[in-house]
Amino acid sequence: MPHSETLAPPPTSVAPPRLRLGKLCVAIQGGSPAELMNRAETASKQFKFIELRLDSLPKPANAVSYLKQFMGEHKDVTAIATCRRKAHGGGFDGPLSAELEILTKAAQAGCHIIDLEVESAEECKAAQLSKLRTAGAAVLISFHDFSRTKGLEQAADRIEIFKPDFVKVVSTARSLVDNMAVLRLIEDRSLASHVVAIAMGEEGLVSRVLGPRAGAAFTFASYSEGTETAPGQIKAETLRDVYRLEHLDHATRVFGVAGNPIAHSLSPLLHNAAFRREVVNAVLLPLKSKSVQDLLTLALELPLAGCAITMPLKTEVLPHLANMDPLTSRIGACNTLRMGADGKLYGFNTDVAGVIRPLERRLRLNGARVAVLGAGGAARAAVFGLVEQGAEVLVVNRTHEHAVSLARQAKAKSLKHELLAKQHFDVLINATPCGMAGSKQALPIAENELNAGLVFDMVYNPLETPLLKLAKSRGLHVISGLEMFVQQGARQFEIWTGKPAPESEMMRVVEHELRKRT
Repeated sequence: MPHSETLAPPPTSVAPPRLRLGKLCVAIQGGSPAELMNRAETASKQFKFIELRLDSLPKPANAVSYLKQFMGEHKDVTAIATCRRKAHGGGFDGPLSAELEILTKAAQAGCHIIDLEVESAEECKAAQLSKLRTAGAAVLISFHDFSRTKGLEQAADRIEIFKPDFVKVVSTARSLVDNMAVLRLIEDRSLASHVVAIAMGEEGLVSRVLGPRAGAAFTFASYSEGTETAPGQIKAETLRDVYRLEHLDHATRVFGVAGNPIAHSLSPLLHNAAFRREVVNAVLLPLKSKSVQDLLTLALELPLAGCAITMPLKTEVLPHLANMDPLTSRIGACNTLRMGADGKLYGFNTDVAGVIRPLERRLRLNGARVAVLGAGGAARAAVFGLVEQGAEVLVVNRTHEHAVSLARQAKAKSLKHELLAKQHFDVLINATPCGMAGSKQALPIAENELNAGLVFDMVYNPLETPLLKLAKSRGLHVISGLEMFVQQGARQFEIWTGKPAPESEMMRVVEHELRKRT
């Protein structure tokens, strides 16, 4: 169960009831009162703090009897009632008087907090607000900006005029740096008020996870995938189990995985499982980065302790590094950042370890004959890394000029694709997207070109690619892209923590997730 804390009234309060709140509030909506309360029933088995979005119902007033029954049967649940009008970003199309009546009845039915948007508060007469305050629930007054993050302090000032029990300011993040404005608002206001502040949108994930760490009274999460009540909302189980929201504190080191798109990255699952297993007080967050400068500004201001980065940032970040390891310099790509004690960023490339480590466990690389299919970023790491280990590397690419260029840079050899079937290799590596989930092309080569004792496919989704299936059917040994993904992540973990990585646990959680997805 989530850890709870008792919130006493803030200095500006009008003496609300004492509330036991977790750091995580699960927002629930439904198409009917029965569906809303059924979802609340399910959520309450794991989470004891919920928000009931009455404005998601066609007729919110019809839910009052359901509310009363639910709250009577669940004395251990703390509930927020929200009935936001359409003019202010909600779903309720009634007038102010109807909104106030619904919120009053929700409070009388047992809801502990009622959420009133600041525009409605400003529209209210003093007598209406006074009546609402006597309904028996704490009052949360909220502000929402659905287009940007700007003027947060002014928004909080508008709310605090009414001396509510909770101040809620919600903006929309257009960049990673927008999270910093939200976190600063929390830090500045949380000593005097019970503050909730969030930036919506995928870029605002940092504020959702780190808000309570900065001093926010709580944060919001969705009931399940597809039932989000706001853009960028994270599933409650993910916030609790992957990001370990309840355990984050000021000593928690923050890492990231940056790129665009980034939502489906498995790196948060991989690294947060490793941090948990090795009892490292750290969390890794997905960072949707539209520019390298946005990422670097967040890295310095938050600050980030380190970051995994994807294309195109792997090359764009190079001029901003204080130093990098020799292999990163030669490859011209960096996938791992570490923040030094001097506040400067240092670059590494662990994609190479992802290729070399699995191979070293199976054969001697010095003198081994290896064909690498592809000439893009993944191929570069493989080719440079294998050449350094003393392997004879032949680069094969459908556009032969690209193979020639990569081979020349890495001091490898190139081979025309039409000559592939006449050769034999110790290892054949697929560094193309062929066979990836959603890829139009299943195989990077024809069956008669599969002429190696060991086949290594860098693609890890699906777990068993068409190439690996074909290789197994011919009795060949195989290495999956999952092993590469785990090994490059294990090397990142070692760079960031100085500890050996829990490879088996990292493999277990990612394999389990990939099996769920298929």
